[in-house]
Amino acid sequence: MHFSAIRRITGLLLALFSVTMLPPIAVSYLYQENNHQPFIIGFFSVFLVGLALWLSARTAKTELRTRDGFVVAALFWITLGLSGAIPFYASSMPSLSLTDAIFESISGLTTTGATVISGLDFLPKSILFYRQQLQWLGGMGIVVLAVAILPMLGIGGMQLYKAETPGPSKDAKLTPRITETAKALWIIYLGLTLICISVYWMGGMTLFDAIAHGFSTVSIGGFSTHDASFAFFDSSLLNYSCVVFMFLSGINFALHFKAARGLQLEAYKKNDEFKAYVNILITHSLIILIALFLYLDFVSISTTFEQTLFQVVSFSTTSGFTSTDYAAWPGFIPVLLIFMSFYGGSAGSTAGGIKVIRLVIMLKQLGREITHLVHPHASMPVKLGKQAVSPTIIQAVWAFFTAYILSFGFLMIMMMITGLDQVTAFSAVAATLNNLGPGLGEISSNFATVSDPTKWVACFAMLLGRLEIFTLLVLFTPLFWRN
Repeated sequence: MHFSAIRRITGLLLALFSVTMLPPIAVSYLYQENNHQPFIIGFFSVFLVGLALWLSARTAKTELRTRDGFVVAALFWITLGLSGAIPFYASSMPSLSLTDAIFESISGLTTTGATVISGLDFLPKSILFYRQQLQWLGGMGIVVLAVAILPMLGIGGMQLYKAETPGPSKDAKLTPRITETAKALWIIYLGLTLICISVYWMGGMTLFDAIAHGFSTVSIGGFSTHDASFAFFDSSLLNYSCVVFMFLSGINFALHFKAARGLQLEAYKKNDEFKAYVNILITHSLIILIALFLYLDFVSISTTFEQTLFQVVSFSTTSGFTSTDYAAWPGFIPVLLIFMSFYGGSAGSTAGGIKVIRLVIMLKQLGREITHLVHPHASMPVKLGKQAVSPTIIQAVWAFFTAYILSFGFLMIMMMITGLDQVTAFSAVAATLNNLGPGLGEISSNFATVSDPTKWVACFAMLLGRLEIFTLLVLFTPLFWRN
């Protein structure tokens, strides 16, 4: 293990992250809030720690190995979560404990969207902007951003990219060089964000709200500047706009890149994961729409359709925005919405969850095994499009699913040990491990009322989900640390 190289890169990444605490200072001055001190404290604290780490290993020129990449990815997200908590903890409004500050920071960076803060409408604009900015930076992954920048400083990034990028297709590069790949993804991400902000602004949001919600929509984060989330705006135009951008952000960004590069939509039509993603949204929307008409007396068909579509896309993509009190809908619907977060969006998107591509592969593999029971000698390779999926990838998908189920069960037991009831514990793990945000029971509004031990378990679950489980779990195996 090259600890000096790990220290050097972690220091550089922290120093870069400290710069993100400067924009909220400008927001504080712009709105004359006099709330800049927490961010000044955060900037100097994180920058000096990063500088110290870099100086202590600045002469280390050893090339990173894959194992080092896993350590850097996990260590960076953990240190980033702790560092990002400084402005929350130092601020007097809101007044957060250390645990709550760390929870809010990790939730933002992992794009989970769970919160311990209430009274958002009355918070300083600088704090609100900082929350949204955390999600936007976490959306495609701070490490992927660093892959585009650090090579300019003489640091290779392939190992970090492999450790950070989710999904079974993570080794497929869009452009010949990893730096160009990261840049291409960020151009798509930035462009989508700017378009989303413009649409929100033209749709009736203030410029501040448009920027804030553009950040959290494209990142599939779910933080809002209002306690009522999207219900605050009471606008069908904004609801449908949000649905469109949540849907787009849940698609593999590599697919966006291919479609944009060729200026054609054929790339989407040929992609099995995209087709499955659309079918999931349509099927579940129809199920919930029919159920609402059967169980509740809705006057307006258009309103029912709008609210159904919004909640389905939000939960399926793990965005976590809400436009109505979904918990008041007939009993099975809120549970079904929570279950939709298990699917997640596409691999290579900003969504959480298991990812649609893994579900597609598992279902195709299941179909093949059933066929083999009837025709034992039939040769039926699992295919995505016209290409056969290698047994190695199939094994990796099932290994991930096994790790996911075991992790979910362990975390749910831990949540119950900390005092949560079964429903709350289940939804709390789903909300955090899938990077969803909202839940049921005691956490239907937020996580403010749960105990500190529960919040720490939730923080671990958020990191576990964001790092695709294996990246974090591998660090707990003795084999990983052996020379």
